[in-house]
Amino acid sequence: MDHAAEAQRTDLMTITRHVLNEQGRHPESRGDFTILLSHIVLGCKFVASAVNKAGLAKLIGLAGDTNGEEQKKLDVLSNEVFVKALVSSGRTCVLVSEENEEAIIVDAPLRGNHEFDKIMVTVSSHQKLHGYCVCFDPLDGSSNIDCGVSIGTIFGIYMIKDKDNVTLDDVLQPGTDMLAAGYCMYGSSCTLVLSTGNGVNGFTLDPSLGEFILTHPNIKIPNRGKIYSVNEGNAKNWDAPTAKFVEKCKFPQDGSPSKSLRYIGSMVADVHRTLLYGGIFLYPADQKSPNGKLRVLYEVFPMSFLMEQAGGQAFTGKQRALELVPRKIHDRSPIFLGSYDDVEDIKALYASESIIG
Repeated sequence: MDHAAEAQRTDLMTITRHVLNEQGRHPESRGDFTILLSHIVLGCKFVASAVNKAGLAKLIGLAGDTNGEEQKKLDVLSNEVFVKALVSSGRTCVLVSEENEEAIIVDAPLRGNHEFDKIMVTVSSHQKLHGYCVCFDPLDGSSNIDCGVSIGTIFGIYMIKDKDNVTLDDVLQPGTDMLAAGYCMYGSSCTLVLSTGNGVNGFTLDPSLGEFILTHPNIKIPNRGKIYSVNEGNAKNWDAPTAKFVEKCKFPQDGSPSKSLRYIGSMVADVHRTLLYGGIFLYPADQKSPNGKLRVLYEVFPMSFLMEQAGGQAFTGKQRALELVPRKIHDRSPIFLGSYDDVEDIKALYASESIIG
């Protein structure tokens, strides 16, 4: 046995240990947030296993039509897994899923440790007891399941200030109020990228341990990248600033090399590459989708949160993405996110268009 290698394995930073370390930065913490994250991690492990054997288990195939999009059986399973995992944490009050038309209000008895809550109320009778809202896309990019392209789960977490009086307004918060966000990518390896507001860290699932191990500590996106990522099939419907930006990527006038186009069509995979290598990911508004196509609460906000935490930017064409205030739980928005300087370029084009207009 290689004792040096064995010793190194025992010194691995697991995601559980990482989250506990983050909890230690907040002495007032009751551990509720840590419990919630552990249940999200459990859901990711379950879905990772299901994705790996989807073909064998005959999970691939249509299961009806939801939200106007074809829904795969694996979508249905993933949604059920995360709903059950989040509710069973005993820390959630309301859930918003891409697969459910309405927000899921968790039954009051399932919202927390009531014996502990009674003690807390006795100690501080004027203090309201908080819970959490989780907004998630259980399986983003699921149309790519058949061809083996990376797909993933995206999530964002908010605090609910009074868990005994939950309303829809508690869900419709700006992205600046988000406590944590992340995604889990199911591909050649299973990678979970997480931020609790103190930088971005990436963890890879070690199948032999059944644990997510820290493999990408303190991710920082380069200030400028060599890659742009957009569906150029929609080019005829773009507005002028987007068209000019993509033209500049291909034919720069300042003597710099052209950017390379990389577009997978799975947001998790495209954003993951952008986060690691730099560049910009665009899903602009166009004539077909004047409000954009990506959903604010569980796609735009979590990815924008991660990008800003890694030193990048996220912009809607009008404002900082995280400052949006959604009016409905399935609202959509255009999005430009990635390296700080690349996003500055697209912001400048929109600003000049506004002045000319």
